[in-house]
This record gives sequence, structure tokens and C-alpha cells, in this order.
Amino acid sequence: MRITQSATIRSATLAAALMLAGASFAMPVQAEEAASPWPAGAEAYIISPADGATVKSPVTVLFGLKGLGVAPAGVEKAKTGHHHLLIDTDLPKGDELNDPLPADAHHIHFGGGQTQTTVELTPGKHTLQLIMGDAGHVPHNPPLASKKITITVE
Repeated sequence: MRITQSATIRSATLAAALMLAGASFAMPVQAEEAASPWPAGAEAYIISPADGATVKSPVTVLFGLKGLGVAPAGVEKAKTGHHHLLIDTDLPKGDELNDPLPADAHHIHFGGGQTQTTVELTPGKHTLQLIMGDAGHVPHNPPLASKKITITVE
């Protein structure tokens, strides 16, 4: 997007006038100006087990990642992140995307850059989903997450 000097001057004049009038003013962010934390086409996905699979515990979960790299927690490197496995829970939303993901039975961290795990699951239906986190375990907004899958443990 190209902004001319006269357009910038007009915007600044309008902003000053609104502020003097006591109005709150914010310049709109253009979509092309917003920097995505991930390259176009980046994708996180679960390789195994397959959606709808019936498995035995312990369950081995293989992580897939396309279009970006894996870096351990604490390593600040552009276009990288590390996996978190969500078990029987939903993706964070809204303000939750500004905070590190919790570390509990429903949010498993792989800050060492691991790309697979084995988890003990009780018999019954379970959901699994991957979400990428930055060096501090904070998901990006919008988050880079896999499709949520459902498996049945015998």
C-alpha cells in the first residue's frame, strides 16, 4: 500500500482535530502492514494417530510442521516456535493469547523442540490438538494450531 505525503498530512490534521475535540482516535491498521509471525502457508498438524482412530494407551503422538522451524523454548528466532499438545481442551482465545500457555495435564509443553510424545490416556474419547508457542510459551495471535482430532482409547 502506498501512502502519499498529502494523505499523511490530512490524517495527522484530522487526528489532531479529533483529539482537540476530546475524541479518541486511532489510525486503522492496514492488513498488509500487520506482520504475521508465521510464513504464508505455515501449518501445524498431527501425523499420528489419525482422526477417529481407536488406540491403546500409552498413545504415541507424532507432530507435523510445515513452512517454519522448531526452536526450543527460550530461543528467540524469527519464524520458529515449539509445540504444545492440548488434550481434552480448547484453544486459547482473546486475552488468553497474550499469556504463556499453562503447563498441566491438558497443556503439555515441548520446549526442547520435541516432535513426538507418548501420553497415558484413560479409556474413552479424547481430543488432541497442537498449538505453536514462541520462546516464552506464548501462542501467536492468530494462533498456529492443528486441526483438533478425536481418538478413542480402548
